Amino acid sequence: MSLEKDAIRLQSDRDSSPGIMEDLEKKGVEVEVLEVDFRDRDEALKLVGMERTAEFSEEHYKKLRRKLDMVIPPLCAAVYCTQYLDKTALSYASIMGFPVTGQGYNLVALSFYVGFLIWVFPAMYISQKTRLAKYLGTNIVLWGIIMALHAIPHSFAPFFVLRLILGMLESCVAPILILIISMFYKKDEQGQRIAWFYMMNGVAGIFGGLFAYGVSFVSDGSINIASYKIIYLLLGGLAIMVGIAVLIWMPDSPLHARFLTKEERIAAIERIRDGQGGTENKRLKKVQLIEAFTDIRTWLIVLSTLLTNIPNGGLANFTNIIVEGFGYTQKQTLILSTPGGALGIFSAVFCGWYSDRKSDRMTPIVLGLIPTIVGAGMLVGLNGTDQKGALLFATWIIGFYGSSLAIIYAWNASNTSGHTKKITINAITLAAFCVANIVGTETFLPKDAPAYTPGKISILVLLCAQFFVCYLLRWINLRLNKQKRKQVEEMKQMNGWTDADVERERQRHAFLDMTDRQNPFFVYTA
Repeated sequence: MSLEKDAIRLQSDRDSSPGIMEDLEKKGVEVEVLEVDFRDRDEALKLVGMERTAEFSEEHYKKLRRKLDMVIPPLCAAVYCTQYLDKTALSYASIMGFPVTGQGYNLVALSFYVGFLIWVFPAMYISQKTRLAKYLGTNIVLWGIIMALHAIPHSFAPFFVLRLILGMLESCVAPILILIISMFYKKDEQGQRIAWFYMMNGVAGIFGGLFAYGVSFVSDGSINIASYKIIYLLLGGLAIMVGIAVLIWMPDSPLHARFLTKEERIAAIERIRDGQGGTENKRLKKVQLIEAFTDIRTWLIVLSTLLTNIPNGGLANFTNIIVEGFGYTQKQTLILSTPGGALGIFSAVFCGWYSDRKSDRMTPIVLGLIPTIVGAGMLVGLNGTDQKGALLFATWIIGFYGSSLAIIYAWNASNTSGHTKKITINAITLAAFCVANIVGTETFLPKDAPAYTPGKISILVLLCAQFFVCYLLRWINLRLNKQKRKQVEEMKQMNGWTDADVERERQRHAFLDMTDRQNPFFVYTA
């Protein structure tokens, strides 16, 4: 890259990088002032320059991170907890007088994922054109209303439609939360923060079980209302409150974080510059869309998501039915679901911590699969025995696999850049999640009740296959990093760059809204 070409590329950044322009002019390089459409670049450039012009101490960054941690992860956790409770309310309702049973129940269960699948791509591209947090908050309020409406019908059709709409409204949650985390946190911080909100699946499992257990006593008293209706009404009200909180306090991006001062917003952007992931761009870019669909790693992540979430589709809706089949009463079943939630919390937190600590996304997934495979093996091997305690323990440890989806989310956040490519891969991942859950629901068929042996065997087989996919993804990312280092070294020699020149180019590339493949300075997390 010649000096003249450098000049041409930087003309339009006179305001954002005045020092560079002055140096070029002093060296006698002719500078022509051109208009640049900043819509083609990262939104962060509206606040910072192409190169780092503001320096902040490490202590300042730590203080800022603590401030971010007081707002963003708690709101993300509240959203994810609410979503999980709303999604799994059907599992509690299934043993609390829910009027739809048999194959009709299976169809109502999978309709959520059908709606999710229908709307996940439109939701992502709508969110790109709007303010992320505002779009998210609006969806939460709307699905809270839909949840409350579940208390009205008594037949299959309206429940199917309500669950379908619920799935559509909830399809934006995980992709938007991942985007927000990636905008505010460095790569070695993202795994933990994603785990912090993902562990709410476990928290919701504990809370939901205790909550449903308490509600189950209502129908025994003087209130003449089905227990499952109370579940839906209260969870709907909770969702509406969380949605309002998101609308008020959740930041859309560092550029629009009202709880930060202007200096802090600049610092928030500068601290993620070296990660080369950028923040956001409102323009849909065809080249990034194509790259998302042609990147082999995208389809390996899809495969990984399928392998870990086909089991989820069955377990999320049938765990309580399976436990009740061991010979426990309805109330015992509800209270006995809580230890599994506690193990889910531990699994998510540990895997997220390990993932950031070692800069390794795939090994934690493997660690989470081991107890799950053991649990699935116990459910199959002890099937038909009277070992109630062992079978119950197996249903608890089988939930360890849940942390894998959190790490897949973190993998996407750390290994993808270019805003259109990010939202596309997040949407593809969530579409795979939907397909997996639809298939998973149908692995637990009424004819196989109460043992559901085929469903349990499918869990065992699919999660064993996941081992190989994890290590293949890890190998590919390490290989790509080696190619990146070679490419940067060749550019350095070709252009006669010093180490300072390389660092300058790295800073310039950070907010150009380039994809991870286009940006030679992007480093993948294995």
